[in-house]
Amino acid sequence: MEAIIVFCTCPDETSAERIATALVEEHLAACVNRIPGVASTYRWQGKICHDSECLLLIKTTRERFDVLRDRILALHPYELPEVIAVDIALGLDRYIDWIESQTQP
Repeated sequence: MEAIIVFCTCPDETSAERIATALVEEHLAACVNRIPGVASTYRWQGKICHDSECLLLIKTTRERFDVLRDRILALHPYELPEVIAVDIALGLDRYIDWIESQTQP
């Protein structure tokens, strides 16, 4: 299995905590870090927006990504949530093993 980190921004700490808890409870993520106070600037529906968001750093595996993505879409309040995955190129072997063990269906 290959470990990945999924980035997902949320509009507030309440929705971020709800999503993080569900993903860990359902073994879709081994760990989710919540980083509040992320300043986001983006274009949405033709206008430039400036918002404070909470960033989720979700540790999971490629194998679980599709189910995790669908679960985020079901829980997320945004019409078009950020769900972007990047590979973990290197890491402590025991930590990567732990991610894999915690995300088994």
